[in-house]
Amino acid sequence: MPASVDPATGLAIQTYPETSAAEVDRRLTAAAAAQSSWGRLPVERRLEPFLRLAAILIRDRDALAALAVHEMGKPIAQAESEIEKCARCCAWMAEHAGTILNPQPVATEAHASYVRFDPLGIVLAVMPWNFPFWQVIRAAVPALAAGNGVVLKHASNVPGAALALERAFADAGFPAGLFATLLIPGATAEALIDDPRIAAVTLTGSEPAGRAIAARAGAALKKAVLELGGSDPFLVLADADLDHAVREAVRARLQNNGQSCIAAKRFIVEQPIADAFEHAFADAMSRVVVGDPIDRTTEVGPLARADLVDALDRQVQESVAAGAALATGGKRIARPGFFYAPTVLTQVSPGMAAFDEETFGPLATVTRAHDAEHALALANQSGFGLGASVWTGNPQRGEALAARIEAGSVFVNGMVRSDPRLPFGGVKRSGYGRELSAFGIREFVNVKTVWVEATTPVAGPGPGVE
Repeated sequence: MPASVDPATGLAIQTYPETSAAEVDRRLTAAAAAQSSWGRLPVERRLEPFLRLAAILIRDRDALAALAVHEMGKPIAQAESEIEKCARCCAWMAEHAGTILNPQPVATEAHASYVRFDPLGIVLAVMPWNFPFWQVIRAAVPALAAGNGVVLKHASNVPGAALALERAFADAGFPAGLFATLLIPGATAEALIDDPRIAAVTLTGSEPAGRAIAARAGAALKKAVLELGGSDPFLVLADADLDHAVREAVRARLQNNGQSCIAAKRFIVEQPIADAFEHAFADAMSRVVVGDPIDRTTEVGPLARADLVDALDRQVQESVAAGAALATGGKRIARPGFFYAPTVLTQVSPGMAAFDEETFGPLATVTRAHDAEHALALANQSGFGLGASVWTGNPQRGEALAARIEAGSVFVNGMVRSDPRLPFGGVKRSGYGRELSAFGIREFVNVKTVWVEATTPVAGPGPGVE
C-alpha cells in the first residue's frame, strides 16, 4: 500500500489506498477520451494551460516543498528550488513548444512537402522519488505539449506528491483525465504497457526496472525513453582552480542528500594536485551540517528510506575491504531517521563497489590519475554514461576532453544539471532517449511526412524508388 514515511524520523505520516483495477481501467478510458480531443487542438491552444500551471506551482510552492521534505527528506531550500524549476519549465514550454511542434516545410519537387509532429496517444510515466515534482514535470510537460496524455505511476513512497501534481494539472485547466495519477505497484504498471490505450512509456529509475520496462515495451513494439541513473565522473585537472573545484565538488556530491542521478560520484584527480584535493575535500565534507531537512541551516538531510542506508553502507564497507581508505564519515548517524555521514573514500580504483556501482547518498570516491588521458580513461571506465564534468584552467582543453567523454551531458567548470533548454538523457547503461528541449518534446510524436502533388504532375523520382 502506498505510504508516506518521514525519513527524518522513520515515522509513518499517511497511507493511501491503492488504485483498484476497475479505477485504473476507468482512468485509462478517461485519459484516452481526453487525449483524443487534446491532440487535435492547435498547438497554441494546447500551450495555454502551461502558464497557469507555472503560476499554480509558484502559488503553492511552500506547501509542495514541505511535502517533498516530509516524504523524501530533501532540505527545504532545495525543495523550494525544485518547485521553482518546475514552474520555469512550464513557462519555457509555453513560449517555445509551438515553434518546435509546428510543421516544418521541406523543399522538394512536390507542390508542397512538410513534416508534421503528431501525438502518439497516452504516455505511461513511471517516475522516481528523488525529485518528486521535477522528474514528473520534465517528463510530462513535453509529452502533454506534443498532444499526448500522461498516466503517472509515481514511486510508492511519495504518493502525496503524486496526488498533488494531479490536482495542479486539473487546477491549471488541462482537460479532465488528461493527466492521471495511479497509485499502483510496479508490476501492475509494467503490465499496463500491453494495454492498447498506452502508446508509449517513459521511466526514470533503476537499471533493473529499466530492463523490465524496455523488454515489455519492446515486446509490445511501443516507444520507450529510459533514464537509469549514473556514476558521474568529476575530473579535476592539475591546472584547475583547486579551491573552486573543492567547493563545487561538495555541492555536486551532496545535492539532494547525494540522491541524484547526475550528482558527481567519482572524483578523478590528476596526481600533482591529488594530495591537496583529497585533504581539502575530506575536510569540507566533514564540516557539512547534517540534520532535520526542515531546518534551513541543514545542508544534508536523511536518505529517503532505511534500505538505502543499508545499500550505501555496504558499498562503503566492501570498498574499504578491497583497499579504499576512509578519509571521513563511513558510518550511520546515531539519531532517529535514515541518516548517513558525508563520506569520502580515497585510493579507490575500478573493481571496487563504490567505483563500479551507482552510489545514491552522501558518498564520494577519489581516484588518482597519472595525467589527463588517464583521467579520461577512468571516466569512461564505467557502465554508466549520464553526466560528467571537467575542471580546468583551460576551457578549450576541457571542451576537447568533453568531446571524448561517454556521457549525455558534459559540463566544463560547472556542475552538471538539467535545464529545460537543453536535452537530458544518457548513453550506455544510463538509458536512451531524451527529455527537455526540442529533442524531448519530439520524443513522443509521430514524425509524419506529408507530400502534396500539384494538380498537374511534376517530374520527379519514378515509381518504385524508395
